[in-house]
Amino acid sequence: MLAGVIIPARNMPSMITRINNGGGFGSSSALTLGQPNLMEAGQLHPLEMGQNTSESDVPRIREDEFDSATKSGSENHEGASGEDQDPRPKKKRYHRHTQHQIQEMEAFFKECPHPDDKQRKELSRELGLEPLQVKFWFQNKRTQMKTQHERHENTQLRAENEKLRADNMRYREALSNASCPNCGGPTAIGEMSFDEHHLRLENARLREEIDRISAIAAKYVGKPVVNYSNISPSLPPRPLELGVGAGFGGQPGIGVDMYGAGDLLRSISGPTEADKPIIIELAVAAMEELIGMAQMGEPLWLTTLDGTATMLNEDEYIRSFPRGIGPKPTGFKCEASRETAVVIMNHVNLVEILMDVNQWSTVFSGIVSRAMTLEVLSTGVAGNYNGALQVMTAELQLPTPLVPTRESYFVRYCKQHADGTWAVVDVSLDNLRPSPSARCRRRPSGCLIQEMPNGYSKVTWVEHVEVDDRGVHSLYKQLVSSGHAFGAKRWVATLDRQCERLASAMATNIPTVDVGVITNQEGRKSMMKLAERMVISFCAGVSASTAHTWTTLSGTGADDVRVMTRKSVDDPGRPPGIVLSAATSFWLPVPPKRVFDFLRDENSRNEWDILSNGGVVQEMAHIANGRDTGNCVSLLRVNSANSSQSNMLILQESCTDSTGSFVIYAPVDIVAMNVVLNGGDPDYVALLPSGFAILPDGTTVHGSGIGETAPGGSLLTVAFQILVDSVPTAKLSLGSVATVNNLIACTVERIKASLSGESA
Repeated sequence: MLAGVIIPARNMPSMITRINNGGGFGSSSALTLGQPNLMEAGQLHPLEMGQNTSESDVPRIREDEFDSATKSGSENHEGASGEDQDPRPKKKRYHRHTQHQIQEMEAFFKECPHPDDKQRKELSRELGLEPLQVKFWFQNKRTQMKTQHERHENTQLRAENEKLRADNMRYREALSNASCPNCGGPTAIGEMSFDEHHLRLENARLREEIDRISAIAAKYVGKPVVNYSNISPSLPPRPLELGVGAGFGGQPGIGVDMYGAGDLLRSISGPTEADKPIIIELAVAAMEELIGMAQMGEPLWLTTLDGTATMLNEDEYIRSFPRGIGPKPTGFKCEASRETAVVIMNHVNLVEILMDVNQWSTVFSGIVSRAMTLEVLSTGVAGNYNGALQVMTAELQLPTPLVPTRESYFVRYCKQHADGTWAVVDVSLDNLRPSPSARCRRRPSGCLIQEMPNGYSKVTWVEHVEVDDRGVHSLYKQLVSSGHAFGAKRWVATLDRQCERLASAMATNIPTVDVGVITNQEGRKSMMKLAERMVISFCAGVSASTAHTWTTLSGTGADDVRVMTRKSVDDPGRPPGIVLSAATSFWLPVPPKRVFDFLRDENSRNEWDILSNGGVVQEMAHIANGRDTGNCVSLLRVNSANSSQSNMLILQESCTDSTGSFVIYAPVDIVAMNVVLNGGDPDYVALLPSGFAILPDGTTVHGSGIGETAPGGSLLTVAFQILVDSVPTAKLSLGSVATVNNLIACTVERIKASLSGESA
């Protein structure tokens, strides 16, 4: 029961509130002073009010009517004046309701917890109280009931939480003590997917077939993708025919990790609060270093003997930039390069591309295999990216399964300088998360962006990394060691080409003179968006990414074919079922430009494309993507030589720059392409891209590489994707593997024969 409320003043000083620990309704330590006109229903209002008013405000009340409150009814509340700190304390006065008043108000409360003004006045007349006293009593009673209800609810939730915690601990203990009925080791259910667990059980039952399958299918290298320390050593490797991975870019499929390094990106978490000041300090120092690296000349940067490139003077670098991320790790090599170009994009859009991880990985899809923003420490100021700071991970690739990807954990910092120049810098945070599997460390790298007239920008790019390149295949050693594989020139060339592509996608003044040119603006955008998705899918599936698991099939050494399977389920952009990917890389004694022109030309397609069955290939439509005529999206029709077979449509994108080229294609449905050409949504067109990645072999040091016929060979990667079964849960047969192996081997032989005949 409520103990009572004193008569309130009509005009009181400001409200002061103090509630001691544990205080509240029913507690003798609660104290509240307040103005009646500030009290609203549902808020905590005073049960007791200390008065400090003049005789003109309130009629004089006999002092013997006020005494210390004692418990009455269900509750008793005791108050003290809010003027404890006042140097001139007044005498405390208290009043309590009678037992009869409390009982009457509680009875009325059960019927009507929210009396209106008329009901309160009627109650006050019946009980001999002021209307405001009645109002406060009901407000406090409602608050008391709400508090009691919440306390009861919290108690129930706490008990339920404790029960769930106990159940969780019990289940964890049961799982940790479980054992495998076949091998006797721990089940490790929490560490592997259901598919992985199922594969291991099947392997245990099929030990007798392992030798036969291994002899036919593969020679395995590296270590298993998942390392189970307590698995019986007699457990055999997984046979090729037992199953496939869980999905595109997801669980590893058949085979083993090619290079034996774990997936560094999956193991990294965001920074702790203690790390953040260190990260900010490191980013600011990295920005200063990037500006110096981009603007300084000799002796920091030395010109090569032939005058075509510059190289970093490492001794001068250490003298100029003593701060940083520490000395070079043992066994690591330094790769440093700088490149400048003018690109057709304004500085604002360039900064946005670099600071948005999705746009960045899309524009640089040939270089960035995977990327993720772990935490944004600052979004910038004044509505732009000036001062933006974010912690990221990225995996950088070369389009071949023979070169390990480079995984980085770094902070990216963007700043606009006083002269209007924008700078974006990356620097590794490996010192915060040391990892024995880390093979790459980014010293301050990034770019300076200067605004130019007519929407152009001048970009100066600096790449400076320390890397362990011992896992690189001998075919690519020269290219990687020259710094061209991951250097600044490749980043700038890719950016320049992509800026031209974006500009052509937005173009409205399309010439209609040439036959086959798509002039419909919406149709152009849809077709280019579809081609972009095809290129991204191809690049993501051809490298040695740790998200993939390649198996090496027996071959002739350099021409080994690597295969992997992936499962496609509920993806409108891919046909459902089991997809078998196969790739091989080899050297050709032919300049890269000649290889590129041969592979992209529809007139020479039947010389290497077995699937065209000798039919005539005709270009139905095309979209130019830049200055170079080789940069275009084409729609090809294969007119079958056999009249009983229907014609086939092929979407193809060819792109080239000074550091490499791609010819990527995929069969497409005729009905779906008609929708796309009319501006429809391209995301629902199923694609399985195949194609070629062409790189210089690293021996050409003259000019632009791709654009010249100077001496130097090519490194060609051939990659196919084939739907081997439309049922995602089906098993992969060795016959499918043999078929795709023969297909890729035959294609390689045809390309070698055609190009060697040309070069003879």
